[in-house]
Amino acid sequence: MISRIDLRGAAFPEGGIDRDLLPRAELDVEAALEKVRPICDDVRHRGTAALIDYAHRFDGVTMERVRVPAEALESALAELDPAVRAALEESIRRARLVHREQRRTDHTTQVVPGGTVTERWVPVERVGLYVPGGRSVYPSSVVMNVVPAQEAGVASMAVASPPQAEFGGLPHPTILAACALLGVAEVYAAGGAQAVAMFAYGTEDCRPVSMVTGPGNIWVAAAKRLLKGRIGIDAEAGPTEIAILADATADPVHVAADLISQAEHDPLAASVLVTDSEELAAAVEKELEVQVGATKHVADRIGPALAGRQSGIVLVDGLEQGLAVVDAYAAEHLEIQTEDAAAVAARVRNAGAIFVGAYAPVSLGDYAAGSNHVLPTGGCACHSSGLSVQSFLRGIHVVDYTRDALAEIAGHVVTLAEAEDLPAHGAAVKARFDWKVPPSK
Repeated sequence: MISRIDLRGAAFPEGGIDRDLLPRAELDVEAALEKVRPICDDVRHRGTAALIDYAHRFDGVTMERVRVPAEALESALAELDPAVRAALEESIRRARLVHREQRRTDHTTQVVPGGTVTERWVPVERVGLYVPGGRSVYPSSVVMNVVPAQEAGVASMAVASPPQAEFGGLPHPTILAACALLGVAEVYAAGGAQAVAMFAYGTEDCRPVSMVTGPGNIWVAAAKRLLKGRIGIDAEAGPTEIAILADATADPVHVAADLISQAEHDPLAASVLVTDSEELAAAVEKELEVQVGATKHVADRIGPALAGRQSGIVLVDGLEQGLAVVDAYAAEHLEIQTEDAAAVAARVRNAGAIFVGAYAPVSLGDYAAGSNHVLPTGGCACHSSGLSVQSFLRGIHVVDYTRDALAEIAGHVVTLAEAEDLPAHGAAVKARFDWKVPPSK
């Protein structure tokens, strides 16, 4: 059901872990680029008509308009199961608590008397928030996209989610209800690369945005890569992944359940256990057999995901090697199920989010920990962060110098301009004084 990679003894590389040794889904975003390019170009030129055509082609939906009418949002919220509404409201409350604390404040530094630099934090003016559809419904992704954008102070936001044939060409009603609950009135029934193109270029109904965030499939990732520069993006999010660093103290029932929980997303989802305990590895393998047999979505998602090359049990000689492996893997979600888990978690350098101990499963973070579940995948956690308020903020330096403050540094500015063979730069300083600029002290 799940493969093993044994890195114990001489098998452990001396110079550090080669990431290619570790389980990873094989995705060719470059190849997908050539398929999404004509789609994006078509949306650029034909706008809404192209989106309607692609909804029929890819989603099997016949529709006359792409923007979701206000009454559909209101109806979805009115008909939402009260228990689901209560759960979403609590998820929103906790997310707000965490994300509100992330807001940065402006700061002014006095460099010299009369010379200051202020760093101002300004929200992106308009954003497009993508919420996946397809195999599952993700109202939680509405929360994770919208809350940080709202807390950052974004003035204008639009949500796109794929149209569903069973709901008359609208996105899933639970997604619509989540949008209504959060006060998002601008929602579009559009999915895949065409939704990203709609946000980037604009259509008759949708004004262009400055930034697109949210998880999606390979076509969404490819469109983000293609259009990056025209729009800002959070990341090229690929299939979801979990890594669990565990020792002999871990409960195999918990470990197996958590591996399965991520495999449930997609046949390309990655579930990786890193352990120095062969006994735990064997117990987890047995527990997987038991739990998978009693689980939904086995044939189409869980089975292929666990058996795929992207999943596996990695055996190491000890905790130090285990930490080296998980840092090299740079998981989207990393669980630490070891003795003194908090101390071990504090040593991890590369992860999208870290879940500490037996009672912080990834599922908690997916819905109601207060953390964000839009996280870097595919090893990108070694250089990228998850979605946050700061994702929607831009730092702008405001430089304010008096005449005397400029005069004090003018000689150095002229000298450096001449060193770079840019004399006009120096002349721009000299032009402000009716005397020869004295040498800087």
